Amino acid sequence: MGASTRFTLLATILGSSIVFIDSTVVNVALPPIQHDLGGGLAAQQWIVSAYLLTLGSLILVGGSLGDIFGAVRVFSLGVTTFGVTSALCALAPTANTLIVFRGLQGVAGALLTPASLAVITGRFSGTERGAAIGTWTAWSGISTVVGPLLGGWLIEVWSWRVVFLLNIPVAAVTLALALRLPPDDERRSRARVDVVGGLLCATGLGGIVVGFIEQPARGWGDPLVAGGLAGGALLLAVFVAWERRYPHPMLPLRLFRRRNFTVTNVETLAVYGGLSAWGFFLALFLQQLAGYSPLRAGLATLPVTLVLFLISRYSGLLSMRYGPRLFMALGPLIAGASILALVRVPVHLDYWRDLLPPLVGFAIGLGLTVAPLTTTVLSDAGPRDAGVASGVSNAVARVAGLVAIAVVGIAASSGGKGLTTHGFHVAMAITGVLVCIGGLIGAAGIRNPRRLSAR
Repeated sequence: MGASTRFTLLATILGSSIVFIDSTVVNVALPPIQHDLGGGLAAQQWIVSAYLLTLGSLILVGGSLGDIFGAVRVFSLGVTTFGVTSALCALAPTANTLIVFRGLQGVAGALLTPASLAVITGRFSGTERGAAIGTWTAWSGISTVVGPLLGGWLIEVWSWRVVFLLNIPVAAVTLALALRLPPDDERRSRARVDVVGGLLCATGLGGIVVGFIEQPARGWGDPLVAGGLAGGALLLAVFVAWERRYPHPMLPLRLFRRRNFTVTNVETLAVYGGLSAWGFFLALFLQQLAGYSPLRAGLATLPVTLVLFLISRYSGLLSMRYGPRLFMALGPLIAGASILALVRVPVHLDYWRDLLPPLVGFAIGLGLTVAPLTTTVLSDAGPRDAGVASGVSNAVARVAGLVAIAVVGIAASSGGKGLTTHGFHVAMAITGVLVCIGGLIGAAGIRNPRRLSAR
């Protein structure tokens, strides 16, 4: 790998790390935020879901913008706006204000995330691309160490607001690097931004999420719950119909004619739905029920990131060399089985006996899965559709987390009053099954490329 490609990889790793830092450290900060700004489980869900909603629904627009105006340019814009919106989150005076700013932060992430992968795809090829994406995944995963650990410590000595301030210096350094990247060679100047599609997707998902989050407190018959679910489903149906007819759709349905692209995204829906709900409810359980401090909660999940870092680069490279099917089947099954082991964890737990073994197993499974998922989506789509393909993959992952946290919250909450030990066990059972289903989907549906199978 030459100096220029290393420089490109460094910039994209730092950029994507901002998003990863934010998504991991906010879970650790939720109990202190609740103590300071008020609100129950629903408010905690919205602080996470507002970000995932705009990120998941607009990330396809972000991918399209990268294809139209150039991935490097959109990447730089995303980094800048993410830094600004992080500062707004840090200054939020109320829970409702924080939720609004989190939504704006998600818009910035929708620009940044697909562009970072598109930059890699445009400058690497073959097995080198698989290694680059694996390295990107591994080093981006380091943020899940730095974020919760540093954030947890600073929360204890100062305030939860620091978890958002952490993004600002990273954004500044990343922007300085991004401005030195060479411009993109090809851009689609004749393409158009699918504004209507973006609005339909965002409002449709928003309605469904409102319904699920508010259901425990209001009941299924409440007009807000029933109207949100029905209206959201209708708007999403209109969104699909619009995408089929619009000449420049944010979601090119033609990509789903490709087997591996489609199967990988369905598997991503299951795996990342379980993964997001797992992280959300584990963080709440450790702090609100098991009595962990924010720093200790961050330290508890340290083994996950260390193992993920060690495995991801090699799993990405090996999946490009030998095919992704084995990795995408075995990885989620290992991770899902490890999550199911948490179903019986006691509230007065022994970390080394009750928590560490399942966390290590989960990390091994996740490490085998994440990079192959990404490389398979991008490889099947091809370089020309790299931006929108990475946007689709990331959108599916974020939407999966958005819906899973809302739906699992219904089963895990006690009439909307909060998380209990039984509720946590139910959440782990659901998320473990979801991740295992993802592995079965990979085993049944993924096909290794013929050029690899013939070797």
